Amino acid sequence: MDLVELGSTGLLVSPLGLGTVKFGRNQGVRYPAAFEIPDEAHLTGLLDLARSLGINLLDTAPAYGGSEERLGRLLQGQRDDWVIVSKVGEEFEDGVSRHRFTPDHFTRSLERTLTRLRTGHVDVLLIHADAGELAILADDALMRTMAEFKAQGLVGAIGVSTKTAAGGVRTLELMDVAMATYTPDYTAELPVLDYAAAHRKGVILKKVLSSGHAADVPAAIRFAFAHPGTGCAIVGTINPAHLRQLASCVTAAVGERNGVAPA
Repeated sequence: MDLVELGSTGLLVSPLGLGTVKFGRNQGVRYPAAFEIPDEAHLTGLLDLARSLGINLLDTAPAYGGSEERLGRLLQGQRDDWVIVSKVGEEFEDGVSRHRFTPDHFTRSLERTLTRLRTGHVDVLLIHADAGELAILADDALMRTMAEFKAQGLVGAIGVSTKTAAGGVRTLELMDVAMATYTPDYTAELPVLDYAAAHRKGVILKKVLSSGHAADVPAAIRFAFAHPGTGCAIVGTINPAHLRQLASCVTAAVGERNGVAPA
């Protein structure tokens, strides 16, 4: 799997990123089937497989339960091999998600994330927004705080995990990366991809398989990568066979977008 630049961030990422919700949380999630959180031996094997498939991007967050802490242990000695995306603004406590959008909380959250991940920086830091994302983006204190993280070298690129087209476009006007949703059944955020393609901004797609509800995985992947604005798509899986299938589908879809005939 060939790496691509994420917008103009300078980060080279695999088109397929591995989401790690299932590394640390199985409560209050929207997947179609219940699952057990794997032990770390299983996750070590999964990460080894991901690397062998050319995957180098991992998506995590404080809201993903124990995901950050587990990654901190699992990635010892491998930090330079991975592009890590994490977030601020949402917490998962006592089985409930809560949002906190203040400069002080962002600072404490990032410090904790770095400690959990056992690293001095994260490559991409996103605000884990709620439905009030435009108000977040209009908060000068929050925008300054995110910019200061980047200036201090604590993060490589900044952005927002958004919920609307307006929020996604505004994110790309102000910052480096938007995490958006775009599926065959949900195209409302298409303007985010259009803006990214026109202005060389980074887009990471989430929920490309509709949180596990997509009936046709190859078709959903082809749809995601047919647009030139798609840089990377995150899929959360703990199933090695599924990961192999996803990597094959993404490689084929990116090749098709680039005019490369399948082997």
